[in-house]
Amino acid sequence: MQKYAATISPIESAALASPGIAHAFFTRVGGVSSGIYASLNTGVGSSDERENVLENRARAMRYIGIEPERLATPYQVHGTLTVHVTSAWRPGEGPKADAVVTDRPGIAVGVGAADCGPALFADPVARVVGAAHAGWRGAFFGVLESTIEEMERLGAARERIVAVLGPTISTDAYEVRPEFVARFIAAEPTDEEFFRASPRDGHAFFDLPAYIVARLTRAGLGGVHNLGLCTYSDEARFFSYRRATHRGEPDYGRLLSAIALRAD
Repeated sequence: MQKYAATISPIESAALASPGIAHAFFTRVGGVSSGIYASLNTGVGSSDERENVLENRARAMRYIGIEPERLATPYQVHGTLTVHVTSAWRPGEGPKADAVVTDRPGIAVGVGAADCGPALFADPVARVVGAAHAGWRGAFFGVLESTIEEMERLGAARERIVAVLGPTISTDAYEVRPEFVARFIAAEPTDEEFFRASPRDGHAFFDLPAYIVARLTRAGLGGVHNLGLCTYSDEARFFSYRRATHRGEPDYGRLLSAIALRAD
């Protein structure tokens, strides 16, 4: 069984570095969960012991200097709804949405992922931040654009917004069916560039990270960055839904990505 260090080990992006903003893309390292959830599983929707999940979420919040009860994560449904967070809710009781934004200091907004793309956003001038969960469905139907638009309603300017894509499944690990490819190309023929043939007839490998980056870039943001980390291939650091499925495992852990405006 894989062993994990007791010390939390998140990833930060220089693109989001600002005196008034705290953020982290948390790995699976540094938590209290065991077995398939080892060790920093932060998913309240998983079948992990709830007390372990809450402790893991608290550890993550302590790392970025936010009170654990002030973390707001939505009930993710692979949709496009973005919620403006003015006060945090109890874990697992959030609205059905796939993006959260806030202009309130001391509140962390975050999303869970385990192959889908977690994107963090910030306009440090307007002091508005956001987090989006972008799987293929959410990205295809517009969750990233929805996040940007909600941030603009709070005073952000898209030419100042910086977005960073965290650990996401990579092309080589994401084989899709012919109908999946057809859906994308029917909507936008140039999206063919995000697919390459796989050994199986009619199937293809899908570059989800590149697709997300392209959508963000087309939105006209001030900066778009990709950490370039694959959840599927790096088992030591990341949970992966697809890897768990291929192994026939009954469940999988979730990785938290979160961002907050510092209160001081």
